[in-house]
Parts: sequence; C-alpha cells; structure tokens
Amino acid sequence: MATLTSEVKDAKSPVARWLRSTFPHHQDVQADYREAAGSARVLPSPGVVNGTQGAAIDWWLRFLIDPAPSVRPAVAGLRSGRAPCGRAGLELLRDLGVVDNSGDHLGSIRPTRLGDRPDEWWARVSYALALLTELYRARSVDGSRLMRLGPDSSVTDLLALADTDEVADLIAMRDVAAECLLPTLPAGPVATGSTFDGSADLQADADLIVGGILVDFKAGQGSRPRADGSRAAVLRREDLDQLLGYVLLDYSDAFALHSVAIYAVRYGHYTVWPLADLCTKLAGRPVNLRVLRQEFTQVVRVELPGYRRASILERFQRRAASY
Repeated sequence: MATLTSEVKDAKSPVARWLRSTFPHHQDVQADYREAAGSARVLPSPGVVNGTQGAAIDWWLRFLIDPAPSVRPAVAGLRSGRAPCGRAGLELLRDLGVVDNSGDHLGSIRPTRLGDRPDEWWARVSYALALLTELYRARSVDGSRLMRLGPDSSVTDLLALADTDEVADLIAMRDVAAECLLPTLPAGPVATGSTFDGSADLQADADLIVGGILVDFKAGQGSRPRADGSRAAVLRREDLDQLLGYVLLDYSDAFALHSVAIYAVRYGHYTVWPLADLCTKLAGRPVNLRVLRQEFTQVVRVELPGYRRASILERFQRRAASY
C-alpha cells in the first residue's frame, strides 16, 4: 500500500498535486517557522544515520509521553522475517513485556514499569525498535545493521548495534525534549502511532495526538551549515502536506483535531497552529474541512490507485526495454 510520506514527496502523485493546488500559500508559514525555531541545539557526530536516528528518538519520545505505547510496527517488522534476528528481537520484546515466552499476547509497553533502567538502555532499545520498524516500512533492508546479526544472536547483540555517538546523540535529544516539549503539552487523552479512517486507503500513522493536537516529530538537522557551523530550521513543503494529510485522512473527524504541531527535536522548538487558521492561511481563503475531506477521499480512493498502477506499468516497460 502507498504511504502518505511517500506520496507527499512525489510531486507527480495526485495526493501531492491536490494538496499543493488546494493549499498553495506556504512560504509565509515556512519563513515564520524558520525564524521562530532559531539554530539547532543538538547536532549529531559525522556518521550518525539520520533516518534511523530520527525513528529512534520518535520511539523514546513516545515512551516519555504515552503511558502505554504500542510497538506494533516493530513487532510487524520482526515477524516479517526479513532479517535473521528472530531470537534477539523476541528476547527484547519479552524484556519489554510485550510478548510472553511463547511470543504471543501482543500488548503495549508500560514505561513506568521500566523506570529504573538507565538512559543508555532506553537509547539502545529505541534504536533497536527503529531498526525493527524499518523491516516493516522500508522497501529495501539490505543495508540494515540487523543483517549483521545471525539466528543465534542475543538481545545483547541487538542492543549493541547503536554506537556510542548515536547513544549520546539520543540522550542529548531526550534532554532537550524534557526541557522544551514535555512541559508544553496540553492535558488530555494521549495516543501515539494512531491510524485514521483513511489509513486503510493510504498508510499513515501519527506520532502523537494529545488534547486534540496532532504533533509530528521532526529530527532533521535543517539547512546546510553556516560559516560558524550552526544550522537553521527547515520546514519543507512536504512536512506541511504530511500534517494536512493526517487531518484529511481522519474522514469521520474521530479525533476531533483542533490544532496541528511540529516538534523540531534538534531545535527544541514546538510550534502549534490552530487548524482553521493554518488551512485558511495555506489556502488563501476560508475552507470547509468537511468538504475538503470528501474531495481528498476521492483523490486517495480513485485517482491514486490509477496513478500507482500506471507507475508500476511504466517501470515494468522500462525494465523490459532495457533487455
């Protein structure tokens, strides 16, 4: 199934085209965000893999915010059999209290039960879960560190896959979040990894929904380094499209979202936009969210499948022509 993140990055996708034509006025929002975020507070050492690192801090933030976060994507990755780490992964899930000795009874983690574990353990667990999640989400896992493990590898081997620089970077990002994010979150029901009505049509799950606010975590480093080595925050067009896509995929308004937000992990910057104000500013006019959801449903259910079929056929024809 197509994913929201991949579709908003593909400028030819009907999803990206519809979002960009419906909400064309993004430059002012981007400029305001960049100015407010300031410079990065935590930058990684060279060699740190940004994608996996971003997924790892996502997991750790879930453990800090959600009293019972699900680890279903990581479990799905392990059960896919795409990497020879079944024993090590199962040991980890047992330690987290997600499965029993037989591997059954999938449940949620209770972070408070593990509150005495040291920061390094949490960092390494978060990194391991990020790697397992990649087995579920990534098209290719040939370069995954999980391929260094064998059938007889242990949970100790799995947790050792994060190097010392990555562990230190994750702890630093956690420290900034404890200062800049956790105190600002509203009271109310908390859900992490939530899916929407439209997730059955276009795969999408939100990092965090709390008190009617949908929060997306972004761990990118930002712009190219300045002369002094600092970096400026970047809010890409596809980041805004992703936020809008989540809201529009909530066809029935089940989450009653009133705001969307981005937490820039490396900047310690938390930006909240009231949903009606953001949509009006991006569209350049007042909009009816109910009507837009109906239109977006048609794009996702009718136009996108045709585009995907045509893309597959085109790739097949190109490969055939190369022989």
